[in-house]
Amino acid sequence: MDRKLGVYICSGCGIGESVDTAKLANVATREFKAPVCRVHPFLCSSEGVEAIRQDIAAGAVNTLVIAACSPRMKTEAFSFDHTAVSERVNLREQVAWCHKPQDEDTEMLAEDCLRVGIVKAQKTELPEPLLETISRKLLVVGGGLTGITAALEGAEAGYEVVLVEKEPRLGGFVATLRKRFPTAAPYNELMTDGMARRIEAVSYHPRIQVLTSAKVARIEGQPGLFDVTLRTESGESRVRVGAIVLATGWKPYDATRLGHLGYGLSPDVITNVDLEKMAAQGSIKRPSDGRPVESVLFIQCAGSRDKEHLPYCSTVCCMATLKHATYIREQNSSAQVYIIYKDMRTPGQYERFYATVQAHPLNFLTQGEVTNVEKTAAGKLAVTVKSTLLAETITLEVDLVVLATGMVPNSADGEAIRALEDAERAAAKGESETQRAEAAKKVEELRKHKGTEILNLTYRQGPDLPVLRHGFPDSHFVCFPYETRRTGIYTAGAVRAPMDSRQAAEDALGAALKAIQCIELASQGRAVHPRAGDLSVPSFLLQRCTQCKRCTEECPFGALDEDAKGTPKPNPYRCRRCGICMGACPERIVSFRNYSVDMIASMIKAIEVPEEDEEKFRVLAFVCENDAYPALDIAGMKRRQYDASVRIIPLRCLGSLNIVWIADALSRGIDGVMLIGCKYGDDYQCHFIRGSELAQRRLENVKETLQRLQLESERLQFVQLSINESDTLPTQIDNFVNRVRELGPNPYKGL
Repeated sequence: MDRKLGVYICSGCGIGESVDTAKLANVATREFKAPVCRVHPFLCSSEGVEAIRQDIAAGAVNTLVIAACSPRMKTEAFSFDHTAVSERVNLREQVAWCHKPQDEDTEMLAEDCLRVGIVKAQKTELPEPLLETISRKLLVVGGGLTGITAALEGAEAGYEVVLVEKEPRLGGFVATLRKRFPTAAPYNELMTDGMARRIEAVSYHPRIQVLTSAKVARIEGQPGLFDVTLRTESGESRVRVGAIVLATGWKPYDATRLGHLGYGLSPDVITNVDLEKMAAQGSIKRPSDGRPVESVLFIQCAGSRDKEHLPYCSTVCCMATLKHATYIREQNSSAQVYIIYKDMRTPGQYERFYATVQAHPLNFLTQGEVTNVEKTAAGKLAVTVKSTLLAETITLEVDLVVLATGMVPNSADGEAIRALEDAERAAAKGESETQRAEAAKKVEELRKHKGTEILNLTYRQGPDLPVLRHGFPDSHFVCFPYETRRTGIYTAGAVRAPMDSRQAAEDALGAALKAIQCIELASQGRAVHPRAGDLSVPSFLLQRCTQCKRCTEECPFGALDEDAKGTPKPNPYRCRRCGICMGACPERIVSFRNYSVDMIASMIKAIEVPEEDEEKFRVLAFVCENDAYPALDIAGMKRRQYDASVRIIPLRCLGSLNIVWIADALSRGIDGVMLIGCKYGDDYQCHFIRGSELAQRRLENVKETLQRLQLESERLQFVQLSINESDTLPTQIDNFVNRVRELGPNPYKGL
């Protein structure tokens, strides 16, 4: 590409009052020989944007550097023809708004920012989109309410859908219910299920193929090109699909683990699911002798919100118990109903139903803790309750005890999840760093999850979707609902998070939309998320590959398989463009056309490092573009000042950090290096799952480099940051710079 550089500098929004834009223009024209350089008082105005467009149309420029506000701002205004490289330089939020105006250090910072931006633009090649024929068909796994809704929504949007259900009939758990929660005014009466209409609609829809008594035997390939082997009673068949929705629902928590609440003591201690089945089949009777139930006690959160069992709330248990109390009341108007709860959770209009049940004089609800369940001589059950509302311990004798057990996703294998939780506890309690590291390795292996055999994926990391602590498959629960760690596979309903049927139906719409979005973006060769629309994919100079397997092992999304020798085999449509493979490779053979080891190294070299006698320090900060970079922008918007000796280089993910960059920076005389990335751990926030964690691990190798260079380890700092901690970031930066100043200048300055 014959470079024609155009540099456009905005002097508006306080930039012109803070720095000398004429000096910035000199950097562009004298140092980089930019044939076009313009300073505009309001660059994002229609006049300013039109001037840039005219230069592009005239063929005067094909490599643009926009020095103005943050690249996170004015994205539509500064969106140009894809035949031109475009790079943004943040002079507003990260220079003018957070540093002293008309100050020498601020001016030097602005000039370095421009140098770095120009070098990045010069090193950027226009991405070439992937061009393959993409399947526009959806696969929905699970024929319950969620799966049926997702299939109908996809079909109504014009897409072919294959719906797979392992049971002989559609409908799932909802179809077995006697009645459902109230979802229409006045919200105080139970409703019939309404599933028959949905089942009929999906069964006869011209764009939906329904397969019952069917399973997924194997899934190969990648988004847009998934080759799915389906096994039915009549044999196996193959279908190619573009995206997959997993809607396999839930199962009740294993009640055999609730012996402390009386389960197993008597057949008259049952679960809420047992009671629902009993009610759907006819009348509710005592299992032990078939006699009518005169009194029943419900124990809420049976195994839920309990660190020894399910630490989360299953959301539906309270409403299910209120519904079951209504069943009892319909059968026997004089029956006594007791409900022992930790907290009653009936959000939204469900509160009206709660009030209706609560108002009945024979319904007794109290907050309390069940401490004992035992059989009496008369054949009843005596339940001891330590009540927090009545401030006393009471004992209630009842015919039937019902445990409100929680929801466990069908993506979870019970034993595997328990092993995972045990390993996580061991990792947290490890006395030595070695013990914690070993436990963490075991946790990572268990999270690959090989137990449910629902999708049977042909990924090197295992056949199942990776799961979180409690068995829910997820990618980033804060920013990306429905996403899993397998690109193009989306979850909906109770397999994604505990929810009731109304929420599950709404959830299905979201998952269907994400699956459609995946197909549409894949057909254009674009990334799905979080870098939605990114056309780049990694390339591998395999002639230099040493088969170390670091890239294949560290990729969180299974984008890289490997052959028998360990050579990576890319699946580009699985890729999320994070660059973790690039950071992992010790041979530096992985690169993107618009993001590479050489590019970042050149950007580092573009920073002017003052001589030691100038007594000016330089600190380099590699920041994650997902949380850390916007946090810096927010600090700028709040006019929070921090040391102007810091130079910012944004990375797609901190996991893309190649440690050669740190060595390059320190050997050039940079006085200190900060790494600012997302938080990770149990409540992780990293958009690429493990990027921040991997970067910190790599720093261990940098220590050896520091020893070889005879530099202090204090010249490096790793910062975990969430986007809402922008107020603390300037202080953290200043504290690090002050510590570096105490260490003194880097002895490699001037070498």
